[in-house]
Amino acid sequence: MEKNLIEGALLVIVVLFLLLGNIRAALLTAAVIPVAMLMTITGMVKSNVSANLMSLGALDFGLVVDGAVIIVENCLRRLSQAGKNGALSLSERLNLVFEATREVIRPALFGVFIITAVYLPIFALSGVEGKMFHPMAITVVIALVSAMILSVTFVPADVALLFRKPVQEKENAAIRGARGLYRPLLTAALRFRWAVVGMATLLVAVCALLATQLGSEFVPNLDEGDIAMHALRIPGTSLEQAIRLQEQLEAEVKKLPEVERVFAKIGTAEVATDAVPPSVADNFIILKPRDAWPDPGKPKAQVIAELEAQVTPIPGNRYEFLQPIQMRFNELISGVRAELAVKVFGDDFDQLIGLGKAIEGALKQVPGAADVAVEQATGLPVMTIRPKREMLARFGVSLAQLQELVATGLGGAVAGQFYEGDRRADIVIRLPEVLRSDPDAYASLPLPLKQGGYIPLGELAELEVVTGYNQIYRENGKRRVVVTANVRGRDLGSFVGDVRRAVEQNVDVPPGYWVEYGGTFEKLQSAVKRLSIVVPVTLLLIVGLLVMALGTLRDAAVIFTGVPLALTGGIVFLLLRDIPFSISAAVGFIALSGVAVLNGLVMVAFIRDLRHQGKGLDEAIVQGAMTRLRPVLMTALVASLGFVPMALNTGIGSEVQRPLATVVIGGIISSTLLTLVVLPALYRLVHTPKVRRQ
Repeated sequence: MEKNLIEGALLVIVVLFLLLGNIRAALLTAAVIPVAMLMTITGMVKSNVSANLMSLGALDFGLVVDGAVIIVENCLRRLSQAGKNGALSLSERLNLVFEATREVIRPALFGVFIITAVYLPIFALSGVEGKMFHPMAITVVIALVSAMILSVTFVPADVALLFRKPVQEKENAAIRGARGLYRPLLTAALRFRWAVVGMATLLVAVCALLATQLGSEFVPNLDEGDIAMHALRIPGTSLEQAIRLQEQLEAEVKKLPEVERVFAKIGTAEVATDAVPPSVADNFIILKPRDAWPDPGKPKAQVIAELEAQVTPIPGNRYEFLQPIQMRFNELISGVRAELAVKVFGDDFDQLIGLGKAIEGALKQVPGAADVAVEQATGLPVMTIRPKREMLARFGVSLAQLQELVATGLGGAVAGQFYEGDRRADIVIRLPEVLRSDPDAYASLPLPLKQGGYIPLGELAELEVVTGYNQIYRENGKRRVVVTANVRGRDLGSFVGDVRRAVEQNVDVPPGYWVEYGGTFEKLQSAVKRLSIVVPVTLLLIVGLLVMALGTLRDAAVIFTGVPLALTGGIVFLLLRDIPFSISAAVGFIALSGVAVLNGLVMVAFIRDLRHQGKGLDEAIVQGAMTRLRPVLMTALVASLGFVPMALNTGIGSEVQRPLATVVIGGIISSTLLTLVVLPALYRLVHTPKVRRQ
């Protein structure tokens, strides 16, 4: 994480220097980063917010310095124009910097307010997703507010104090090349404005169709570095048998060269947070560091496949392969350790077991399904004793006597107490284990008769060992059986869709029985449902802020068109990198909306100022677009490059950061094209009728 932050800061400084052409200006702008971070940490401590992985990873320094970039660039431009007549006094510099800051403070402030507003939907998330992303949203909001305060106070004052000598606005090769390419492109866009707007609309429509091809998942699975192997054995397996099987299993696991050590938990611990019988074992397989593997480039999925092939031949075991934290996470969410739980509800338990087996067969045919199994509802050996009532009446034995004998022989009875000093222990009598587990031997147990003598228990009752129910689970007052499965090689959302279709087509669920699907994807559905209500409200809030900033709904609508085209870039980049949609990607789309609006607001506000100065429509558009080319490129580049280390990171936690960074980088690229090409053309189309009327 620290490496990502350092790399992001260095990239931002390099881009600022290249585009501003002044090392002092670049360092002054970048100075906002550490001061804003210090203010952010102070604010988080005072608000009692704990920083987690996502909150730290979301601190994109490009967003932090956006407001400072706009103000510094405009101040340098005005100082360069005024410095042509000689050096300026301190009072003149202060007045000039004040005027330059006032020119852009309105779009800069409203831009940051809009970026802050787009994070409001994250605060509407609840449950697990809320716990994950609330700290991130709070961190970003505090950082943006801190940076904006510095941008309108600290930055302008330092510009006036540091740049005493006449400032020469130098354009490096990158800016000159960008201007040379942009002017003919802008001229063509204004000439063929209908075609440009039509192509942009077509692009949005195509990307909307491509979005339906994205897979979905709640959050990307983190590579925890270790493996949790759930070993399930035959119900009724004794502790001694489970230990022998476990020793054999661990010996096979240790044969893999990537395994450092393995340990297991069998049955229920003293603190019964995980109540399971001795037939269930949790194996925690600790892997060596990758540089100690024979093949460091081997993917972890291949290691799991080799592990499965190694342990499958061992008889008496069934396995599920997950990760330690992921296993507990799934269990807390859906009550089962696997990624998908298909729950069948009804009254007749035998009917439920049959439906469970049918669903298991349907799931095994779905591509990507792994570790498919019905929970072990049967298989527990049970000794059944059925009294012969006629024989009981003939010999004068009551059911209470028979039950007392059986209870004493099997469960034991207290015959007295043993004293050792001040310690006291019960003396329990019962049959030895050999006789208690042998129905034939138990049938010879003598029962005393009132008239004297004894009669074997087998004469008074039928004894046999039958296969009974291992467990009967209820949920919301109804019996249920669960079919579990893990997913490999594809996203969870599309997998669940295929499972639904397979169950509907191949399993006949009778009336009175129903099927529910549980797992982490339920959290994705609830989060998307909540966001589908909150996000439109937030977008309306953004339009309201734009109207407040510009005073007209027409210009606000022109700028707001940057949001859909920015989303197209995020969708395309997710498809190119084969990353499914997740809550992390949704947060990226939310953040992207604010960045897309900021650049459009800066350009349109300057074009409006030029028109108020009396310039014609075309002249104002061309001059405004060319003048705002550098700040637009700067804000886009620093915002996107700040996410590059996060997008390319391969360390622990990168799986959650990667979708967010990918969406923002792709969206900023497309929104920059919109701001520079489509927005001037659209502005020309919207304002042409008004000019003609005038």
